[in-house]
Amino acid sequence: MAVPLLAALMLAAPSASRAQAPEAPPAAPTPEGPTQAAPRHPGGDYAHREEVQRFARELAERHGWSTEATLSTLSQARYLPRVAQLIMPPPAGTAKNWAAYRSRFIEPKRLQAGVQFWNTHDRLLRKAERTYGVPASLIVGIIGVETYYGRHMGGFRVLDALATLSFDFPIGRSDRSAYFRSELESLLVWARREGRDPQHVKGSYAGAIGWPQFMPTSILRHAVDFDGDGHINLERNLADVIGSVAHFLKNHGWTPGMPTHYPVDPPADPAARAELLAPDIVPSFSAQDMASRGAVLSDLALGHEGPLALVALENGGAAPSFVAGTSNFYTVTRYNWSSYYALAVIELGREVQQARKAQNTRSNKR
Repeated sequence: MAVPLLAALMLAAPSASRAQAPEAPPAAPTPEGPTQAAPRHPGGDYAHREEVQRFARELAERHGWSTEATLSTLSQARYLPRVAQLIMPPPAGTAKNWAAYRSRFIEPKRLQAGVQFWNTHDRLLRKAERTYGVPASLIVGIIGVETYYGRHMGGFRVLDALATLSFDFPIGRSDRSAYFRSELESLLVWARREGRDPQHVKGSYAGAIGWPQFMPTSILRHAVDFDGDGHINLERNLADVIGSVAHFLKNHGWTPGMPTHYPVDPPADPAARAELLAPDIVPSFSAQDMASRGAVLSDLALGHEGPLALVALENGGAAPSFVAGTSNFYTVTRYNWSSYYALAVIELGREVQQARKAQNTRSNKR
């Protein structure tokens, strides 16, 4: 997420997993990455790096592993300059554009693929909805945006990607090497648990794995063995993929039956608008609070009992779009910390659902 589409668009970011905030989407296709991005060290054999040896000793002590075996595994990792480039944010001043971002996902071929995916896995989607209360449409939307229904899961060796970002995080943005070291540790824990060789696990440039692009820590915390075969496999087992996406959202506070957002016209008064926008995507105001500050909400939104957030999505040089996000909208952003991402997966899922209904209606008329 070759590089998966979402990864290329979001450029910062581990996904769901992705508990960290990505950059908002750019207006145009993301460049290849700044050529000045450089490692803190010149790469080379990680086994001879003092900080890697220390890391291996810490892991061995924490988990009861052999230090030699742990260092041997880490020594198989290779520095990837491309990963160091791709983790860099887009150039300063790149305009955000919700309309352009949306159009990359809400398009005929992806909708067709989504309908096929839903038809093929309808039983599993229904089971996940019953078990966790998460709508099938949202699960379909997330998988469609993350990996185009398994078409773009990433071709990087995750061991290489995470080692690069753990020990050679590029200069030029805030250092997140500690985060990636925790993900590298989780990769090794998960691989041992599943009896897998970490050298053979492929994923995104940031280390996200499988159809739902879970980071290793999210696999340990939120992935489920949804078909009861004794293993969790997010690369090939669609039962585990679908169940894990739903379980992730449930664990992050999904409330069954609650809308994700409502239409809203923001206050005309700049000060009132700024006050409502200050918390960003965190729901902080009641519907009455928003209305008292000049926001125009529908009757349905005015009857909403929980807090809301005024969410702004830029459209390049055009007027921004606004929605009133509920706590469920915020939950979707826990998968990828971006309002653009959240609205894209919500709308893709709904469009696929409508396309599937239309297809079924046509079939029934024949």
